[in-house]
Amino acid sequence: MKISRKILLIGSLSVVIVLLAVMSGQWAKRNVQALETQQASKLSPIIMVPGSNASQNRFNQLVTELNQTSQEQHSLLRVLVHKDNSLSYSGAIRANDNEPIIVIGFQDNKDGFNNIQHQAGWFNHAMQALMVRYRFKNVKIVGHSNGGLISTYALEHTLKSRDLHIKKLMTIAAPYNLNDANSHGETAMLRSLVTYRTRIPRDLTVYSVAGSQNFNTDGLVPLYSVLAGRYVYQGQVRHFTELTVTGSQSEHSKLPQNSQIIQLIKNFIVDED
Repeated sequence: MKISRKILLIGSLSVVIVLLAVMSGQWAKRNVQALETQQASKLSPIIMVPGSNASQNRFNQLVTELNQTSQEQHSLLRVLVHKDNSLSYSGAIRANDNEPIIVIGFQDNKDGFNNIQHQAGWFNHAMQALMVRYRFKNVKIVGHSNGGLISTYALEHTLKSRDLHIKKLMTIAAPYNLNDANSHGETAMLRSLVTYRTRIPRDLTVYSVAGSQNFNTDGLVPLYSVLAGRYVYQGQVRHFTELTVTGSQSEHSKLPQNSQIIQLIKNFIVDED
């Protein structure tokens, strides 16, 4: 009888120990998930989109120079979207880096409105994959040249997610009216962007930056074409600001390395807090 009681007692203790272990494991799992969710909620990447014929390495120098003057060092992840929707990654997001820079480039990076539409779809595909992979909830976007058009078209047509908040957008020398320098002209692309402007989030803050060598062009994109962005964003978003950069580095291809623009990104896009 005493042996049976001992066995019963040992059995009861074993059950209690198992239950405690299970409960402890569940608590630890919930705690880890809570910490991961908290970390994900703090993650606010800067998404950069290169222009036509530019690769996912387009912003390497910009990131290097930005890190030289920033309190926090931004890690760099590059994503290449292939024509078949597969993604290639290079670089990495450093642990505890709440504001990494993610560059999204395209295998098919040619010019033209049709390609911009395709690239906007690929951009959305990459964004959805990145959201699943890194679980961020908000981003800032910087687009150079056609990268600004891809970002704008994506905001209107493809980048639709209730789980993503786009805080700020900076377009750099984005040719909203393509290469048309006529202030009275309107390309099919500009008409489309203006037509669907009401789909752009109203709480967005937008900076449109132009380069100007002679107050008419940056050597490639007419100044008017960049300024035509006001017809897309002004009155639609919370804040819209136009900025013009001049000087020796104001030529179109040099703008991503332009020290003034890097300072603008630091002042208006980076969340150093």
